[in-house]
Amino acid sequence: MADEDYNDVDMGYEDEPAEPEIEEGAEEDIDNNNNEEAVGEGEPIETEEKVELEQKGATRKTSKFMTKYERARILGTRALQISMNAPVMVELEGETDPLEIAMKELRERKIPFTIRRSLPDGSYEDWGVDELIVEDSWKRQVGGN
Repeated sequence: MADEDYNDVDMGYEDEPAEPEIEEGAEEDIDNNNNEEAVGEGEPIETEEKVELEQKGATRKTSKFMTKYERARILGTRALQISMNAPVMVELEGETDPLEIAMKELRERKIPFTIRRSLPDGSYEDWGVDELIVEDSWKRQVGGN
């Protein structure tokens, strides 16, 4: 494709319609109408906090065990953060290797990550690292008991 042909290609950016302008008072009227309808019908208003609590309280479909793939991703990501001078969540006892520090944080369940497990139906489950059971395979790697 020659340079002069490139200019003829329509990328579609110029043809996008402008957003409709809403008058200042119209926004408040729309918000008030929506709130009045929801309250008037007698249905409870769902909030994000309520949905999160329902999800945590509901029975989960996936296993409570951390997979080896999740463990590898968590340790690698956390070790990278530590190597880039992120705050360490555990007391250091002479450790300088970021991966060893990340393993120590995982052992003490101090890694501030949330694992999102996608399900086939398009939904997902969020698990905190502190909620999952981790296999003791790091003891063999680090030489622990």
